[in-house]
Amino acid sequence: MIEKYNSMKRTVLMALEEDLGTCGDLTTEAIVDPKAEGEAVLIAREELILAGLPVFKMVFREISTQIEFEDYFKEGDFVPHDKKICLLKGHLSPILKAERTALNLLQRMSGIATLTRQYVKRVEPYKARIIDTRKTAPGLRWMDKYAVRVGGGFNHRFGLFDGILIKDNHIAAAGSIKNAIESAKRNAPHTLKIEVEVEDFAGVKDAVQAGADIIMLDNMNPGQMKEAVSFIDGRAIIEASGGISLETVSGVAECGVDLISIGALTHSAKASDLSLEICSQ
Repeated sequence: MIEKYNSMKRTVLMALEEDLGTCGDLTTEAIVDPKAEGEAVLIAREELILAGLPVFKMVFREISTQIEFEDYFKEGDFVPHDKKICLLKGHLSPILKAERTALNLLQRMSGIATLTRQYVKRVEPYKARIIDTRKTAPGLRWMDKYAVRVGGGFNHRFGLFDGILIKDNHIAAAGSIKNAIESAKRNAPHTLKIEVEVEDFAGVKDAVQAGADIIMLDNMNPGQMKEAVSFIDGRAIIEASGGISLETVSGVAECGVDLISIGALTHSAKASDLSLEICSQ
């Protein structure tokens, strides 16, 4: 948790520096009395799953610790269209300076959580978990993966450092699936599971025979996945991946896989429509 907090704070500081630069908010400083106080309301302009409210507040508090918040919804809540999410009270100058950066992060995180929730709902009748990938925005991985969790999904490995996933290029470099798995078993820490990506039934058989812990079925059709699930028969965790959409995810889950990884959760989620409006002075 400390690492996640520190990572999010670094991102917030970087985002504020990017927006304020060395001269600050020239517009606000030119026209807003630094002593002026007021209120601003955060409004959902469409239905969404709220994710990133603590980050949203963190942005404002980096500008001023005097801003107060009154929440009407909590993290992970479904927020209907045009509902007020929270009220901000304090000096208007820091509120205006932090507004865009705070909204950018909240809109992205809520968009990811909202899309994730849609996928999760589609597979509710089945055992499959919806998981993310490393296809995140550079510098925003903690926030992106956190938003997936808020939306009801689960996280795949965070980075290259915390999991072994043997993909096609690793197999090509090693010479075969068998060679790659055997080498991983010899050299990797014993506490790590070994996952291998396969593209056909021959690859499934090789992975099972070599003792893979997790087998990723990459870009297989439902018929191929059902055959693979039947053959693996509980000898490995089964992950489905590759171009899975909201329209096809239920059919994939029906095949009996354990995990469904979807890069679109973090690389293609539409930012949620949110706005911050000054409502009194």
